[in-house]
Amino acid sequence: MDFASARAEQKYAALAALASQAVVALDFDGTLSPIVEDPAQAHIHPDAGAVLTALAPKVKAIAVVTGRPARQVLALGGLEEVADALAATGTELLVYGQYGNEHWNSSHRAIVGPRPPVGLATFLRELPRILRKYDAADAYVEEKGLAVAVHTRRLADAQGAFERLLAPLRTAAEAHDLAVEPGKQVIEVRSPGMDKGLVVDKLVDTLGAKAILFAGDDLGDVEAFEALTAWENEGLSTLKVCSASSEESALTPLADVVVKGPDGVLELLRQLATDAG
Repeated sequence: MDFASARAEQKYAALAALASQAVVALDFDGTLSPIVEDPAQAHIHPDAGAVLTALAPKVKAIAVVTGRPARQVLALGGLEEVADALAATGTELLVYGQYGNEHWNSSHRAIVGPRPPVGLATFLRELPRILRKYDAADAYVEEKGLAVAVHTRRLADAQGAFERLLAPLRTAAEAHDLAVEPGKQVIEVRSPGMDKGLVVDKLVDTLGAKAILFAGDDLGDVEAFEALTAWENEGLSTLKVCSASSEESALTPLADVVVKGPDGVLELLRQLATDAG
């Protein structure tokens, strides 16, 4: 583990000591699952189930907080099977999909979420014209029900296309009262009013947590890191973990711990299971 400072190392030790009252919240893509060109192939790291099962008896709850639809991440992550293993330890698995607009838990196993935002259908009709205009007609468009994601990763000039599209997609989204969430060569347009920071607040409030760890890798996790900072100021023990890659560095200066991708995240969680008080 690469602690950002001696203070960060102290924060890890404090969280480990409070593990039984801690929530461990984890992004999916780039954190539990390696980044791949085809989002439909982003399966969870093969060691993740065993690591989470070993950690579960030591913590209050484990949550997966993702921009993906909850149903999709349950399938890609094999999370129902993980939930079965966690249930044997008495620990609940929580899944928040589409930045918290959808919720699933291992007790009730039903996905709860709102209707799609009103302006999304109109935005989708306009999208092909925008893609053609900005020389990105072959970008992969992923419809998520409550959101749409435009992936440029497969294009020859992936980063250039991302940069050309960001401003016009933001303008079109705002015209329909939609929010924009940029990521690693992907621009997601979705309903406003929910983000991963609000999910962090909900986890702390509803579970009565005294400590929380959040691990993420992308711009969509910034709000979660900011929420942890706010809770730290309220006296909670917190730990911000960056799953680092060569593609995105926005979280690195905000993190207490920087690890190398999903392998590093799971190594940290193994260590936490060992160190937990």
